[in-house]
Amino acid sequence: MDLEFNPEELQFQQEVRQFLAEKLPPHIVEATARNASVFVEKDLALEWQAILVEQGWAVPQWPVEHGGTDWTPTQKYIFSRECYLAGAPMLIPLGLLMLAPVIMAFGSEEQKREYLPKILSGEHYWCQGYSEPGAGSDLASLKLKAEPDGDDYIVNGSKLWTTHAHLSDHIFCLVRTDSSGRPQQGISFLLIDMDSAGVSVEPIITMAGDHEVNQVFFDNVRVPKVNRIGEENEGWRYAKYLLEFERGGGFSAPRIQHELLRLKQLITDAGEQDPGFDQHGDIQRRLARIEIDLKALEITELRILSAVSGGGNPGPESSILKLNTTRLEQDINELSVDVIGYQGLTMESVPGGSPYRPDFVSSVVPRYLNNRAASIFGGSQEVQRNIIAKLVLGL
Repeated sequence: MDLEFNPEELQFQQEVRQFLAEKLPPHIVEATARNASVFVEKDLALEWQAILVEQGWAVPQWPVEHGGTDWTPTQKYIFSRECYLAGAPMLIPLGLLMLAPVIMAFGSEEQKREYLPKILSGEHYWCQGYSEPGAGSDLASLKLKAEPDGDDYIVNGSKLWTTHAHLSDHIFCLVRTDSSGRPQQGISFLLIDMDSAGVSVEPIITMAGDHEVNQVFFDNVRVPKVNRIGEENEGWRYAKYLLEFERGGGFSAPRIQHELLRLKQLITDAGEQDPGFDQHGDIQRRLARIEIDLKALEITELRILSAVSGGGNPGPESSILKLNTTRLEQDINELSVDVIGYQGLTMESVPGGSPYRPDFVSSVVPRYLNNRAASIFGGSQEVQRNIIAKLVLGL
């Protein structure tokens, strides 16, 4: 694989850098640096999304007919990398990169016309209704019931760990429409308005003190059948397709590279403050291991994206990306906590005495705590290994 950029790609890189220098607001960069949650605040994400929409660069992964860019895989990689290195936030992927591909692949023409423009503009802000009490990694055990009633379904039950449900106006849900067969059968994929009568949201506060996830309750919620994606009882197939994009539909290596730069700055600051810091080289050895593994992840992502650029989906290789991305992020989190030591006890900056930048200190421990869940969300590590064993290794 040729990892050198040609002259046209270098010119594109300069175009992206100029755009970011002119259009990326400093207050968004600052807020992103301090963010310890999975996603930045909704208002900031939508502000940045609107800037990218105006430029025509919001959804490089989408087909051109729906607002995509027709970029090459290398251009997509360059854009992603430059955005992260400039401190831009990740756009909220729930609608843009998870639901939208499902609608494009399996939705009706009417659903495409109705939902895709509103996802792109930010008019619709979506959350994902997959996990339930007792049905997380074992997603096929879900029990949220949708019973037919004329042209509608009546939905009862709840969803758990629903990110940004308290901020969303719509939710895409897996629901149980038939219990007579295997667990994977009898699941359907529904689009539900969060303003519907009978929908309520209860907050769940994380260890880091954030309100990002929730439990969503459905009490006799009436949902039109036209809001179902594809065929009834075929939702498991659509759900697996969506999860491939959640786990491997974008670039993680540039984002982790940005986090690695923050870690290196922490190490530099610690060394300047304490000449005896890392005198045995343990920190540097761990840092080198992370850098080697990150380069391997980057090459794997480029190889997979090259295959996906032909119009396919990431496939089971997305589980390999999910495993390694999670491990690298957690390795960086753990090493960052080790570097700042007792300075992390307060989970906020220490006035007058800290050798570290306030935005680093305030987010290091919350990032560590929040990212413990990365081993579970999007499919647990055990689930990913089972997928790799079955579909990649043929075991």
